[in-house]
Amino acid sequence: MSVRKAIAWASASKLLSFTIAFASSIVVARLFLTPAEVGLFSIAFAATALIAVLQEFGLNRYIVGEAELGEEKLHTAFSVSLAVAWGVALVILAAAKPLSWLYGDPKLFPLMLVIGSSYLFVPLAIVPTALRQRAMDFRSDFMIEVAAAITNAVVTISLAAAGKGPMALAWGALAQQVARALVSQWRNGWIFPWPLRFAGASHVLRFGGGSTLLQIFDSVGTRSPDLIVGGIAGNTAVGLYSRASGLAVQLVNLMTGAVNSVFYPALAQMRNEGKSLAEPYLRLVGGYTGIVWPALAGLAVASYPLVNALYGPRWTAVAPILSLLAIAEMIFVALPMSVQVPILLGRLDGVLKRTGIATVAAVVLLFVGARYGGQAAAAAYVAYAAFWFCIYVVFLRGLTGFRWRGLLADYGRSLIGAAAAVAPLLAWYRWITPPTAMGFAELLAPVGTGVLLWLAALFVTGNRLAADVRLLIATTLDRIGVRRIASEHPLP
Repeated sequence: MSVRKAIAWASASKLLSFTIAFASSIVVARLFLTPAEVGLFSIAFAATALIAVLQEFGLNRYIVGEAELGEEKLHTAFSVSLAVAWGVALVILAAAKPLSWLYGDPKLFPLMLVIGSSYLFVPLAIVPTALRQRAMDFRSDFMIEVAAAITNAVVTISLAAAGKGPMALAWGALAQQVARALVSQWRNGWIFPWPLRFAGASHVLRFGGGSTLLQIFDSVGTRSPDLIVGGIAGNTAVGLYSRASGLAVQLVNLMTGAVNSVFYPALAQMRNEGKSLAEPYLRLVGGYTGIVWPALAGLAVASYPLVNALYGPRWTAVAPILSLLAIAEMIFVALPMSVQVPILLGRLDGVLKRTGIATVAAVVLLFVGARYGGQAAAAAYVAYAAFWFCIYVVFLRGLTGFRWRGLLADYGRSLIGAAAAVAPLLAWYRWITPPTAMGFAELLAPVGTGVLLWLAALFVTGNRLAADVRLLIATTLDRIGVRRIASEHPLP
């Protein structure tokens, strides 16, 4: 499968699975669950995810990026995956009762039991999914992710409507992992490492150990806000924070997840061929910031009318938190694939050191911010993002060799595009309707105008995306022309 076709399938996967999950969250939040109930689930999910980060053990990156992956290495990797993942799942189940004691809420116990049980199915999907990505078979990846999203949505909404409260979210998470395991196994021919084989596992363990430590740091940085805000500010505060965080992160994943999953094996191939990554990396920077920065800027500016329209008046406190977290995500997006690129170039040690330092900074800042509520915690997260950028940008330049002038030029072009995208909405706020009184329908005109101005800015500034947009338009017009000619002159 070509890179363009792979990106198309991966993008469709992200878009459809995001749409399903997003629609489900709106239905559940507006009709069935309160911020406090969502907050209770967020604490349980964050705690299990913090432990479950050990499960994947870096096997996805190992399988996709390993230069010579034979049958024996694959069998060993799958065996290690099962042994580690099931061990971690048992630890999660054992931690359910202590966590409920720690937070003084017995409702956390059944939540963690159900969420923890879902991780028993995770290892059955890790290796099959990685093999499909290594083979650039993103059609199968589409089937896996969309089936999992549909299953989660159906189970969650059904149980929430039946009055199961936050347990509906937990059972939805379990059903999602079962569906992912079944579909990934089906698409890969039902592979299992029976009998388990651990001969030659030292290479897998070395890679997995370093990768797992990296994932622990990353998980602490991403999951600790829910735990810290929940422990200090309470369930309602963490419910609002997690909803805002979910919107910002889901938008980024929607827009970048497809490119990440496709470009990792593509960059691995370039590395194997001895090619420089300087220009490809700047192209990634230009593409990421050129399209994601305007979207996140729009999310920040439109946060109040958007949240009010989607989730209702009881969730409006999400808006200021969402604006801050969108800014934080803009900073993270400025350095795409900051972990994958160093790993491909053999610098896992450098990633571990920098991520460890950044994680400590994140926890300290969040502890300080959470004492003053969810909005202050979000501001602390922005400060963490800025600190992370400072310690990573020099590191990535040393690895890839990109030029500072090229990086700053890409940032400048993308900032102009982002400013053009939000200018009509800011003008609307100033002269027509303030954000607190604006309805969802009123967003359409300024947002649509902003999209047109963003497209114009791409061509005026010479953004790297302009060539791709031009190609997309030409391809679309060409296909429309072919179909029109075929309809006017059918074959006899």
